[in-house]
Formats: sequence, C-alpha cells, structure tokens
Amino acid sequence: MKKTYLFTPGPTMVPPEVSLSEAQPMIHHRTPQFSQIFYELSEDLKYLFQTKTGEVYTLMSSGTGAMEACVANVLSKGDKALVIATGKFGERWAELCKCFGIEAVVVSVEYGKAAEPSKVEEALKKNSGIKVVFATQSETSTGAVHDIKAISAVVKKYGALLVVDAITGIGVHQFLMDEWNIDVAITGSQKGCMLPPGLAFVCVNSGAWGAIEKGDLPRYYWDFRKMRKNLKNKTTPFTPAVSLIMAMKTAIDMIKKEGIEKVWARHARLAHATREGVKAIGLELFAGADSSNVLTAIKAPEGVDVDKIIKKLRDETGITFTGGQDSLKGKMIRIGHMGYVNDFDIILAISALEKGLYEAGYPVQPGKGLSRVQSLLVAGK
Repeated sequence: MKKTYLFTPGPTMVPPEVSLSEAQPMIHHRTPQFSQIFYELSEDLKYLFQTKTGEVYTLMSSGTGAMEACVANVLSKGDKALVIATGKFGERWAELCKCFGIEAVVVSVEYGKAAEPSKVEEALKKNSGIKVVFATQSETSTGAVHDIKAISAVVKKYGALLVVDAITGIGVHQFLMDEWNIDVAITGSQKGCMLPPGLAFVCVNSGAWGAIEKGDLPRYYWDFRKMRKNLKNKTTPFTPAVSLIMAMKTAIDMIKKEGIEKVWARHARLAHATREGVKAIGLELFAGADSSNVLTAIKAPEGVDVDKIIKKLRDETGITFTGGQDSLKGKMIRIGHMGYVNDFDIILAISALEKGLYEAGYPVQPGKGLSRVQSLLVAGK
C-alpha cells in the first residue's frame, strides 16, 4: 500500500477538516449566507497578516496572479521600481514589471544568501525616483529567508512603497504587516494556509491607496479598487471560488485556534530538526545560516543524481520531495515542512531521505539523521 505525503514548496498537505469543508454543498455567491462567510474570512485573514489597518482581498489565482495584480495596481506609466532578486520568484517581480513597461532596477542576491538591507539602500541612493520596492520574504527556489523588517526600515527612509511576496512566508515565519510598515503583501492558499491551490490573498495598507487610485496601468479583473468597493458589501467583483473560500474559513479557524505565535514556533522547531537531521547525514544546506523555515534546501552530493532519487521515492513510496528549478536543476533536494506538518512527518521525511540516498549508493549510515531528528523533537527543541 502506498500513501501520499507532500513535502514540497506547494501544494502542501491539506487537513481532513479543510477537505470536508470544501466538499459541502454548493451555495450561490450572491446570497446572505455566502456574504457572511466571506466577510468573516476577510476579517480573519487580517490576523494572518497581523494587520488592523489593512484590508485583505481574496483573488481566484495562484500567487503569481496576485504578484501581477500588485504590479498593475501600485505603479503607473513612467514609474521606476526596485526589485530585490533573490531567486526564481524574486526575479519574477522584474519579469512582471517588464510586461507592464516598468523600468526595474534589480538588486541581485546570490542564490542561497539573504538580501542585505545595506545593498538595498545603496541601490535606492544611486537610483532616484524609485516608487515601489518589490521584495520576497521566503525564496523557495533557494531555501533562503530575508529580513523584511530591516528591508522595510530602509525603504521607508526613501519614501517608496514596499510590496512583499510572502506567499510561502506567511503562516510560517513571523510577519507583522503593521508593525513593519509594509504597504502591500501577498500569500497563497496552497502554502502555510493548508489549502489546495486556487486562492491568493492580498493585504493592502492605507499608505498604498494614493498610488492605487491614480495608477494608469491596464487592469480589469485585478483591479484593487473594485475589490475594495465590493468588500464593503461583503462580496467580490466577480464569481469567487465558493468551495475554496468555505474551506479557507476552516483553515484559518484552525490557525487561530493554535495561535499564530505557536504556528511560527512549530515551524521553527520542525525546520531546525530537519536541518540538523540533514547535517547529521553528512549533507550541506544550500542556504546555510540563511535557511528558511518553509523548506530545507540540500546541496546535491557530488556524483549523486538527486532527481532520480526524488522520482524513485515519489513513484515507489508516495513521498514527494522536489528538486532545483532552472539553473539549480539537479543541484538540490528541497524538503518542504510548512502548513499541516507535525513531528512525525519530519521523522518520516528524514527516514525517506536516508532510504533514497542509501539506495542510490551514497555512503549514508541509515538511522543517523533519523536519530538526530528524534532526539531533538523528543526534547522539544
């Protein structure tokens, strides 16, 4: 018998309660019944972003759709943006700017390293007239996490708006929308929110509305002004994903019950145990000290075909890890540990990693990494 376990950067595993909520009978989206569910969810999502002053809009898209919506709404023709390119997804901000004819100044960050706020400040000093800075909290293509609080402090010195891709970071790492003075932030349903793919959430703080109102880039479906107007009436401008929204209400209730601080702490503990287990096996972390709690990116050992290991584990055991993307293909194994994950899932993941390496001929001592993980988790570390 083969069971399925998703240790990926998304989609992630979905709790049974959430799946059952999605399976409820369909209701019409222009009814008081749905409006109440949608209103409650929109208010609850503020807890996820840790905002009291912002509003959260629900988009029927992946995270990339929300990224495009941000570019279309906060910029105007002739504006200049600064992009902190930390990996494949950080680079996507620059690609989106190019699509809309926006000049993007790119601060390139070495893959696997955290963005340095001082480098961001250098770029802002050198390039006058930057209207928006686009950043990424957790770069899943490299496994690195970035100090958004420190980056925000720099950006605000230069009067620019800060837009953050926190698609995988929110619900895993601490994220304080109001306290860190973030103007716009986004997350996605299939990450720490423990939902299937299909929804994205955009939190817009009051400081961004001046730019949004006067923006002249093409927007119709992605128009934040329409979303804001309709949210006041507890609804959406266009047909929403009713079942996913009902399921998200259950997921956010689970997060609130656990408590967001405890959610952050759980992810930190599980990520630490995973990294220590990997090191005990004798492998090297791709992001080193800058490793995210979202996933553990492991450098491929010399002479080992990690993509073949990943495929064999997936096909034979149902355990899914992921490899590197684009230029990093064949150079890493990525083990996701966000959302609906607990101690025993991490034990299983490390055990599977040892199995895959052993069967590929890598000189791993079975149980060495597993023992390290178990000792940490039993001790609550």
